This record gives sequence, C-alpha cells and structure tokens, in this order.
Amino acid sequence: MEAALAACALPSLRILNTKPRFRCSFSNPSLPISPNSLITRKSSRFTTAVSSPPSSSAATSTNSPPEPEALFEPGSDKFDWYANWYPVMPICDLDKKVPHGKKVMGIDLVVWWDRNEKQWKVMDDTCPHRLAPLSDGRIDQWGRLQCVYHGWCFNGSGDCKLIPQAPPDGPPVHTFKQACVAVYPSTVQHEIIWFWPNSDPKYKNIIETNKPPYIPELEDPSFTKLMGNRDIPYGYDVLVENLMDPAHVPYAHYGLMRFPKPKEKIDREGGKPLEINVKKLDNKGFFSKQEWGYSNFIAPCVYRSSTDPLPEQEHEYPAPAASDKAALSKRRLSLIFICIPVSPGRSRLIWTFPRNFGVFIDKIVPRWVFHIGQNTILDSDLHLLHVEERKILERGPENWQKACFIPTKSDANVVTFRRWFNKYSEARVDWRGKFDPFLLPPTPPREQLFDRYWSHVENCSSCKKAYKYLNALEVILQIASVAMIGVMAVLKQTTMSNVARIAVLVAAVLSFAASKWLSHFIYKTFHYHDYNHAVV
Repeated sequence: MEAALAACALPSLRILNTKPRFRCSFSNPSLPISPNSLITRKSSRFTTAVSSPPSSSAATSTNSPPEPEALFEPGSDKFDWYANWYPVMPICDLDKKVPHGKKVMGIDLVVWWDRNEKQWKVMDDTCPHRLAPLSDGRIDQWGRLQCVYHGWCFNGSGDCKLIPQAPPDGPPVHTFKQACVAVYPSTVQHEIIWFWPNSDPKYKNIIETNKPPYIPELEDPSFTKLMGNRDIPYGYDVLVENLMDPAHVPYAHYGLMRFPKPKEKIDREGGKPLEINVKKLDNKGFFSKQEWGYSNFIAPCVYRSSTDPLPEQEHEYPAPAASDKAALSKRRLSLIFICIPVSPGRSRLIWTFPRNFGVFIDKIVPRWVFHIGQNTILDSDLHLLHVEERKILERGPENWQKACFIPTKSDANVVTFRRWFNKYSEARVDWRGKFDPFLLPPTPPREQLFDRYWSHVENCSSCKKAYKYLNALEVILQIASVAMIGVMAVLKQTTMSNVARIAVLVAAVLSFAASKWLSHFIYKTFHYHDYNHAVV
C-alpha cells in the first residue's frame, strides 16, 4: 500500500523529457460505493450499504439508473454558500509588490499586501469613482492601493486617503462613505489566503467564531507540502466529482502515472472493481473509508484523501491492526484538492500532496518541475470534462442520476457528492443572480481551451520565473550559435586549425539545435500540450 502511495506522490526523475511523466494522481484514489445503494439512518449517521450485482434474471428491474436524490425542500438544512470561507490563492504565488485580481463565487476581488498593517487584504476590485479595476493599479510609496485611472488611494480598511482632483481647501470628500471600498474578512491558513464573501461590518471578526477548514498535515513540519494552482475551463461541480473518481485514472491518464496493477488484467489499462464505505452525509459534506485510507469532502471546497483519518472519523471506523499502525506511522501521505467556484463554467484548483517521506526531493527539485507533470494530468481529461459539463447542463444538473447510467460501485463518491449537491444546494452554486446558471462560456479553440500560460504560469511564481529564465537561455543559445559562425568567418584559415574549426562548427550546430529543442519544450510546458487518447 505504501509503495503505491509513494509512487503517487514522488516526481519522476525523467520529468524533463518532452513527454513529462509525473507520478501523482489528480484523481483521488478513494474507492467509492454503489449508486444503487440503500441509505439507512443508524445512530444519527448515514451508512451506505451496497447491494450485490444483479443476476441476469433481475437485470430488467435492477439495471435501470437509480432515481435522483430529492431536491432541497423548504425547512431542510440548506447549504449557505455565503456563510463559508473560500480560498483565493496560495501566498507563495502572490507578489507583495503588486495587487492581484481574482474572481471567487462570481465576486471580483483585489488581493494586495498592506505593508502598513503587515497583512494580506481582500477587497472589492472596483474603484468607487468610475468603477475601474483596482487590480490594474499599483501600491504607492506610502503602501496604499492606488487606482491608476485617476489616482485615488485606499488603505487596508478600504478608506479613501487621497482624491488628487479634490481641492485641498474644499470639503474632505475623500472621507465620504461613498468613497470607500468594500473590504472582505480574510485570513491566512495553511499558507493559503481565505476570504469570507460578505463585506458587511458585522462579519469583520468572523474568524473568532468561524474558521476555515483545518487540515492537520498542512501544519505538521515533518510533512513536505508543495502547492500548485490552475484556473480550470469547467465548473466547480464537475471539478469536484472528477477528483473523487478513481476509476477514470488508468484510462483518462493512461501513461502518465504509475499505479498498482491488478492480479488479473482485463484490458491494457488495468481497470478493476473498487470498494468504499461512505458515512455521515450532511450539509457539511461526508467522509468515507476505502482500501488504502480515508476520504473527506469538507463543503464546499476541500476534498482530502489520506492514510490518516480526521479526528471526527476515528470513532466511525475500527482501529487499524498493529502492523498497519506501524507502517502508517512511518510513511504518511495525503492528497488535498481545494476546489474554488469562480463562475459558471469556470473554477480554480489548488492542490498539495503532503507526505512525510522523500522530503529531500522537494528541496532539490524546483517546484515548476513538479508542475509539468501535474499540468499534463489536468490536460489529459480537460476536454472530456469541458464537453461533459455542457451535456449535464442540457439534461439539467438535478437530473444527473437519470441522465447518467451508474451501475457499479466505482462511482460511489461521485454519486454521494451529487446527492449532497442536489439535496442541500438545489444542484447549483448560488451565484445570487450575478449569472444565468444555464449559460456557459462558449467553447474556445483547442489551444485556448488547453492554455497553460494564463491559466497557470502567470499565476505561479515558480513557473513564471522558470519561463523567464528558459526564454533567456534560448536567446543565449541562438546568439552563441551565430557568434561562433561569425568567428569562423572572420578568422583566417591560417589562424585556426582544421580541428578547431570543426569543433567550433559542431558547437554552433549543437547550440542552434539546443535552442530549437528548448523552444519546443517551453511551448509544450508553458503554453500548450495536447493529449490524444487514441495514440497513447
């Protein structure tokens, strides 16, 4: 078991190959329940019992898709999308010298470092003057956020401190309430900045009574925990269910990951039946147990699979055997995915795979090298999910279980998530009228759909720096190639031996060839890498 988990978390040393392979799954290896399960309430918790596969004589009655979970009914415990903390970005990917524009829950935000208060601030990305985006502005010499349209300046509390156009001897119009910018409660936890999507002053101290989800291993210094982020061209619900689905891994990501082979291989990829036990489904999420560990969906954003249960899971499952305890105490791994609703058809993923083994690798290998394989994994099922989302919308998200035929246990976590989504949120994110939930952005050309630069590189401090340096190296190689040819042309035959001339010529050719290879590598790594399932 540990060998399989280690293979998922450690990068391949061959990752600089033009076909990068990263040994980590973006699909949680949790092993779900049957969609045809019967949910019974026992001792104030939900236990999912899976029925046996139907016999051939009963196929007509049992193989039809299950009825969808009942939608939200008045009086039930409806999920409040605006009474939860939302992650914005890992702070390692935020530059303190400039403001950053981000969208979460359809809200346009500006995130910036207030050096006067020594805090990250999350504010409405709109200047009250003429509604220009403050994220296009700058931080001035006094540490204020300045709108570069007309120079209005704001402090970390959203107060306007300067209106250059206001006469100094006139009324202090900068103190008027209409000149202020809305500020959202925010905090940094697990090296991620979180915000509360309500700027009403009564929520100013919400952190004292309501905190973001706590993930123990992200605070454990014995774990390594490199993070990544990417904007995704499909919606929140499709992103979450895909990460909960282990059955697609050997197929959609074929050739990109290493995973245990079944004893009997029925096809090239090695798919197999999966088992899981889901418990305690409520409006806060659910948790489950599978062969290798534990999974948690902490609504609305966090999906975690780990060798260790969260404290609230420990009393729900039998303690592992002494031998298993000894093994787990040595090697521990978690797969943590934080799924952020941005707008209909758009989401953002923050991922990290904390582990307490192979820690030295993260200190040697640059973070951007890990991201090569992780982005390739995301790309390999990106188009499938983009199309799938549109087909779900055509049939109605609330009809998901009628539209999809889900007869095996492998889809259990996905089914449970859809039940949560239907029962507690009417099968949609609450955009509060900001968008038409039945309209998705048009499908762009393939190179734009798979774009890596604007969806990841521009938002990743490590990849952005690597992109800059590799481009510079490409230019240096080209200049070196031309310079060496020029030296040969200038120098007379008598001043350079034939051996030296051949050596310079070979070096020039190699420099040129290296620059062309590097150009191709940069394009595939930082711009566009297609994935053709028919030829892998």
